[in-house]
Amino acid sequence: MKIAMIASEALPLCKTGGLADVIWSLSHELSKMGHEACIVLPFYKIIKDRPAMALRRLGSYEVRLSWRKQNADIFLWEYLGVKFYLIGNDYYFNRENLYGYDDDGERFAFFALSVQRLFPFLNLPVDVIHVHDWQAGMVPVLIKEQSLGEEVYQNTRFVMTLHNEAFKGYLDRYFLNHFFGLDDRIYESGAVRFDDMVSTLKSGIVYSDKVVAVSPSHAKELLSPGDPMRLDGVLRLRDRDFCGIVNGVDVEEFDPMNDPFLPKNYGVTSFVSGKEACRKKLCFDYELENDDAPIFGLVSRLTFQKGIDLALKVGESILRHGGKFIVLGSGEEELQRQAQRLRDAYPTRCAIYIGYNNQLAHDIYAASDFFLMPSLFEPCGIGQMIAQRYGSLPIVRAVGGLKDTVVGFNGKNADVATGFSFVDYDLGALKATVEKALTVFADGKTMRKLIHNAMKTDHSWRKSAQAYLKLY
Repeated sequence: MKIAMIASEALPLCKTGGLADVIWSLSHELSKMGHEACIVLPFYKIIKDRPAMALRRLGSYEVRLSWRKQNADIFLWEYLGVKFYLIGNDYYFNRENLYGYDDDGERFAFFALSVQRLFPFLNLPVDVIHVHDWQAGMVPVLIKEQSLGEEVYQNTRFVMTLHNEAFKGYLDRYFLNHFFGLDDRIYESGAVRFDDMVSTLKSGIVYSDKVVAVSPSHAKELLSPGDPMRLDGVLRLRDRDFCGIVNGVDVEEFDPMNDPFLPKNYGVTSFVSGKEACRKKLCFDYELENDDAPIFGLVSRLTFQKGIDLALKVGESILRHGGKFIVLGSGEEELQRQAQRLRDAYPTRCAIYIGYNNQLAHDIYAASDFFLMPSLFEPCGIGQMIAQRYGSLPIVRAVGGLKDTVVGFNGKNADVATGFSFVDYDLGALKATVEKALTVFADGKTMRKLIHNAMKTDHSWRKSAQAYLKLY
């Protein structure tokens, strides 16, 4: 089967969040399973600046956005069996960041229009075009409305995966014709209209043959009236073609048995000594007291969505009662300041790193006893699954993918529990769950059983890829 992933970021070339991990890991797994997977990305400056890339220029073609004429320069890069088609245009993509510009709507309109012409240009029929989030949402619309006469699209089907529905891809209705050359009838019919604007996210939902949320529980949440994403109406219309498939994790990168970042590798039968060595290293590197107190880790964007306000408040309680708290991430300035104030108040028990540090991320997963993810909403989440592989028991709010990937300990299910969970989004519920975790920590036998369960859980991409293949 030939599958093309259309996305705005993907490892190993460019990343701002978990989307990049998903695009690469799913494509790579499909390739290992014998299918032809390719990834189509903008040719950003961050990619151009990478040293020693063996790129092949395939040619260029003109893309029109009304009176604007821009060239799409097409490059090919191959990596571990996956082909990357890079769409270059210095005006739109030769910038320091991937997103965050006033003309992002126009930039990704150019990207979608370029993708529409890419496969005829390459003379490359594909079985499935799989688009991701608002940046690629207009691709199915453009092809179905304008390009079905193209031979390469005669047997093509479309899948859209929703990774972050908070971003709707709003454009003024004027741009439906001005950018895309599309008729007002698809706005008037409601097919692309949302909040009296064009939503490229909704457009992709309506025009794709199948629509996927990144966990079964999150799919149910999105269908619920009153869900804050407000997509329940359009998704109920697509109910027969809508499902949830949980993401996986890269089990080669995140493998405590072979992780080059760790001072001592370990597995299910050797985690006690392995995690102890990792704990000593982390405490030494960040000048923390090396005692037997539990370590609570957090690796996350510091935003309201991730429940960081609750995490920092419970972190203060943990520190006040003698535990240790390690935070890695960046985001909202006020949350960053609150985290730094915690470090200042408890300098020998709290470490804060604002930014991203891959070494430290692996150290936290390996050294911590518990991993905090009290998210307000979480379509899937990846940190909780990585933490489980490293024997750090996640403490999560039972929402979205967290509900699907963590079996919360209830006092009677030690044979299957893989972490701790709570339902209500409030500090009292989180504190009660932390106290339950500390009770288990004091009971070494139960703690070891839960760690064993967590490390044995299969969160590989192979399971997810098989579910996607069935959908394709």
